[in-house]
Amino acid sequence: MASTSSFRASSSFTPSIPQTSTYDVFFSFKGEDTHYNFTDHLYSALGRRGIHTFRDDKLRRGEAIAPELLKAIEESRSSVIVFSENYARSRWCLDELVKIMECHKYLGHAVFPIFYHVDPSHVRKQEGSFGEALAGYEEN
Repeated sequence: MASTSSFRASSSFTPSIPQTSTYDVFFSFKGEDTHYNFTDHLYSALGRRGIHTFRDDKLRRGEAIAPELLKAIEESRSSVIVFSENYARSRWCLDELVKIMECHKYLGHAVFPIFYHVDPSHVRKQEGSFGEALAGYEEN
């Protein structure tokens, strides 16, 4: 993601800098969009290559993001973000995205975006459903 200038969280970021990373990759995705096809295949392929990947596929709707999940992001060397049609409509996904971008900025966390059936320019320019969802997120 090129810029997060028009979308910021009001969190105070105090990273706990791990001596070693617990995970090579943190996987951020909207399960209902990609779970049983693309992300499962990518997760399996990373595992076969010996890449230790964190994936929380037991999310419960409507709950606040768990502190353990935020810690897993901090303790990962990189993140793969699968932007899909409903990614930005998920408060949980957007909370993960904010944390990932904070870790990118302050800890040098590498970020690898994947655009799954979405136009990358809509994400980059925060247009369409992404723009609407991000505007609503900012208001809250």
